[in-house]
Amino acid sequence: MTSTTPTLEVRGVGRTYGSGRTSVAALADVSFSVQPGELVAIMGPSGSGKSSLLAIAGGLDRVTEGQVLVNGSDLGVLDARALARLRRRTIGYVFQELNLLGTLTAEENVALPLELDGARPTMAASQARALLGELGLAELEDRFPDELSGGEQQRVAIARAVVGQRRLLLADEPTGALDSLTGEAVVRLLRRQCDNGCAAVLVTHDARLAAWADRVVFLRDGRMVDQTAANDDLDRPSVPGGLT
Repeated sequence: MTSTTPTLEVRGVGRTYGSGRTSVAALADVSFSVQPGELVAIMGPSGSGKSSLLAIAGGLDRVTEGQVLVNGSDLGVLDARALARLRRRTIGYVFQELNLLGTLTAEENVALPLELDGARPTMAASQARALLGELGLAELEDRFPDELSGGEQQRVAIARAVVGQRRLLLADEPTGALDSLTGEAVVRLLRRQCDNGCAAVLVTHDARLAAWADRVVFLRDGRMVDQTAANDDLDRPSVPGGLT
């Protein structure tokens, strides 16, 4: 990596829910960073804190201790308006449930973040169509989510996450409900975004998908227990345009 400024820095992060005897420590003293162009996978058993860590990295939850910096900005000192602006412009989030709006077409789902940030509808629609075309969905831009396959919905969700030159992509088990071939195709798309300069964090249970990452961070009981490079010898083919 040539950049000296990580896109994401997690410094000694802890997150405790509740107080007193009912308190639960979801995370404790977790530290790692992600550079531009890097894909980092987060692995660990259920309840290890993976989703909590991703929510904190995306500014959807606050730390109890430590710091999270995105492009050098400390999320903990931003007010609600500044945090919302940073999420809209810099951070893309692929939720496990996808959260596509069923009353909007694929194009409208992708264009929505741009419109919420003040872009003209015609410009937002143009960018959405271009991105969907890059992801092999040019003929499906007018379809509603329930008219798309699971893999197609995943690609719409990824397009919505990366539209607008976002620099940090966070994906929470985005392949959990997909078959193995479609799941691998989704991770290839994440890999391609990183190859184009985006930084990404992928939460997954599947070691085969984690092998597409540059590094794998392992969590257990809310603590980071290991960090290792993925298989450097893995063949990572480019993503074809017509994936289904």
